[in-house]
Amino acid sequence: MTDSHNSGQHKDREAAAAEVRRMWQPTPSWSQPDPNQSDPKQDSEPEAVETDEQPDALSQEFPGDSWSRPPAQPAPWTQPQSQPQAQQPLNPPTPSWTQPAAESASSWTQPEADDFDEDSDAQEPEKAAPAESATATPNTPVFGGSSFHISAAGGQPPAQPAQPQPGQPQSGQAQPGQQGGQPQGGQGGQPLSPAAQHFFPQGIPGQNVPQQREVSYRTDELMQALPLPREAPAERGVRSVLKLRPGTSERSERIARATAATAFRRPVTIVVANPKGGSGKTPTTLLLAGALGQARGGGVVAWDNNELRGNMHLRTHDTNARSTVTDMLQAMQMLTQPDARLGDVAAYLRHQVAGQYDVLTSATTTYAQIEAKDFDQIHRLLSRFYKVLVIDTGNNEGSSNWREAMKAADALVIPIKWKSLSCAAAVQMLEELDNQGPEAQRLIRRAVIAVSNGPGDVNKEVEKQLRPYFESRAAAVIDIPTDMHIAAEGPLDHSALQPATRRAGLELAAKVSEQITIALNVPR
Repeated sequence: MTDSHNSGQHKDREAAAAEVRRMWQPTPSWSQPDPNQSDPKQDSEPEAVETDEQPDALSQEFPGDSWSRPPAQPAPWTQPQSQPQAQQPLNPPTPSWTQPAAESASSWTQPEADDFDEDSDAQEPEKAAPAESATATPNTPVFGGSSFHISAAGGQPPAQPAQPQPGQPQSGQAQPGQQGGQPQGGQGGQPLSPAAQHFFPQGIPGQNVPQQREVSYRTDELMQALPLPREAPAERGVRSVLKLRPGTSERSERIARATAATAFRRPVTIVVANPKGGSGKTPTTLLLAGALGQARGGGVVAWDNNELRGNMHLRTHDTNARSTVTDMLQAMQMLTQPDARLGDVAAYLRHQVAGQYDVLTSATTTYAQIEAKDFDQIHRLLSRFYKVLVIDTGNNEGSSNWREAMKAADALVIPIKWKSLSCAAAVQMLEELDNQGPEAQRLIRRAVIAVSNGPGDVNKEVEKQLRPYFESRAAAVIDIPTDMHIAAEGPLDHSALQPATRRAGLELAAKVSEQITIALNVPR
């Protein structure tokens, strides 16, 4: 009895697997059963025991490859009426599969015969599943959407009773995990049968549209989640040949270049000042402007704010015209018009190709001395078209244009030499600014000392005594090595400087940019 029962279950599973494979073939025409037609064999009991000699039930119901049902056989999609537990057969009837809807998608993966859980039936052979009565209406899909249904030994018992029980929601009411009162998973919201859930526990692929979860992100969180850019390989030395990462020196130079290229939120002004003539103000101004111009790609202007006859016109290349600040003041009415362009202003400037910056030279005649009002007009004009202004000052601290430059300064650079007179003038200027109020005192704390020594300018005893003083008063002390190109007192060409000099100029530009960033973040 047990062998016959197990053999019948095995045949049922093989027949069910064969039917699943047949379902994925091109569907021929088949006849829809009449829901109003009564089945004469509906109330008949199925056979209790199926022997090995009994022919396959599916082969009787669906001979060959035809989907049409013989008139003598009962409809395979009909379910036997519920019977008392005592009348249930030991061997459940042959599984009858409902066919997929005509519009169901064909992108499902075909279930294999091994997908059936053989151990589930073998462990509980004596449990009989109560059948569920099914009635079809003309407007209701017979097969529950695009899913297939099994009511035999390979499937699970129906999850929901035919009649609602007390405490359960009525039909049409939404339950947890449902939408519109129907379980999710089937096409058009139709429920999946227990057998379909066995094959597709997560729902039918391509049919279930996952619900979009509303997740809010902050901009800073997204930016932090982005991967960091990969470091570029070395550009010089053996590391560049081997495509290795840069060394410590090259990496620090890249950091300094990036700091010098800081994007400020408004135009900024850098003042280079030391009352002692010959302390290196003009070379330091040009070196700083060139380092900023190369790091930022332009947008920098060097301005000789000497009240009369500065040296910047002798230390720069005359690229287009010999116009000075006096010529610009005469054309100020035209240059301040709303439709004025950078090209109109550049006609009065000298462009330095190597350093990527422009130069405005001072007046060369005695009748054109620059006053405070002249400084304000030029400063406003240059701030319209340039992002960084590097101003070279004269030797007279009492002149009005010198004082106006200090008022407009965002950063202060003090060039010195390790000589007694140069350092003494710088110390006196710091003491004078210290008496001008809180703004001047903050400017001193953000100042950068640029030490530019020519050949034979270094006095070791002066350096030993005054270096600690400048380091305590200012933000940093930058040493610029001696360069014969600068000492020649000709036009300063950045491409002709020594690599160490260019590196020191970049370090000076980075330190000044860092102090400007601090100044902009502190409200006045």
